[in-house]
Amino acid sequence: MSSPEIEALVQSLSRLPGLGPRSARRAVLHLLKRRESALQPLISSLQAVDERMLSCGTCGNIDTSDPCHICRDHRRDGSLLAVVEDVADLWAMDRSRLFSGRYHVLGGRLSALDGVGPDDLAIGGLLSRVETGEVAEVVLAMNATMEGQTTLHYLAEQLDRFDITVSTLAHGVPVGGELDYLDEGTIAQALRARRAVG
Repeated sequence: MSSPEIEALVQSLSRLPGLGPRSARRAVLHLLKRRESALQPLISSLQAVDERMLSCGTCGNIDTSDPCHICRDHRRDGSLLAVVEDVADLWAMDRSRLFSGRYHVLGGRLSALDGVGPDDLAIGGLLSRVETGEVAEVVLAMNATMEGQTTLHYLAEQLDRFDITVSTLAHGVPVGGELDYLDEGTIAQALRARRAVG
């Protein structure tokens, strides 16, 4: 049996996605055996992120600056905007390195069962960004779940009043799948084969 401090660390790590109690115990043992090369750098990184973490006021991304590094990147195409449910989806799409535009994070998806309505999401911010006239195409990159598709159709209706192209990811994304769990190849194919909504 380990000390209460080590057990507390195992319990904390086991709450992370993809880590159960056994994996967390192995990770802690690795960190303890490599204190100087693994544990101390991890502690420093966690403290730095904790102290400097911000939510981007433009797109909703999590970064250490506001606006985030994506919104500040002048090489990105400001006329192309991908709308995603969550920051994890933004990061997954950006890993594909095929999307050269900017992003907008809704902060969730419409769900009557969970009591999430349009006012609970960053839809107003999205419409404000489109109203500036800079955006020519909005890619609705919603997860292929029932709630994701409901959100997609709601957003398509809201965006219909603007003179822009509204597209969605192709069917390369499996039904019931979530962007964060897809590999870069699948996301890349879905981006290449996107289609207009409606």
